[in-house]
Amino acid sequence: MKRLRKVVFPTVMSIAALLMTSCSSSKIAYTADAREVGGYHSVRHHRGDNHKSHRSSSPLISEAKSWLGTPYKYASAEKGCGTDCSGMVTKVYQKATGCALPRSSAKMAEYCTPVRPEDVESGDLVFFATGSDPNRVSHVGIMVDTETFIHASSSKGVVESSMSNPYYRRTFLMYGRVPSVAALR
Repeated sequence: MKRLRKVVFPTVMSIAALLMTSCSSSKIAYTADAREVGGYHSVRHHRGDNHKSHRSSSPLISEAKSWLGTPYKYASAEKGCGTDCSGMVTKVYQKATGCALPRSSAKMAEYCTPVRPEDVESGDLVFFATGSDPNRVSHVGIMVDTETFIHASSSKGVVESSMSNPYYRRTFLMYGRVPSVAALR
């Protein structure tokens, strides 16, 4: 019985710890510079002619759209079976561009070049602070155009959402461009 407890207790505790963490496994504070680039107070999204959707049929966006409907599963990245936000972004970029991104949303934000809201293009990444610290990246998605993005929501799975949604406007931190992909544009 004691031997069984030694095996079961650590396993249960490990699973509980995984379930209590957010999308990002890494907690990295962001400088004021990152927030100035894309702080939600300065974000203005436009509809109509200002949409940069000419790239929305790119292999990157096509691959991202193929993940729509995949359920949310923390620390996973398997299309159709389960994924978290950074897992989906990592796999989409890897398949569509051959680019290997860091696995956590916070590390992705560090890796990317910050992009001003008025310069956002299809395929850029969008970062949010959905955890308790409003300055720490904890969620990531891929911009389809200047208004919509694809991401793995912990409650809805992989969905396309609008930047005009009050929740995403409130938790928005910055946009970022993957350097190796920017060179291909």
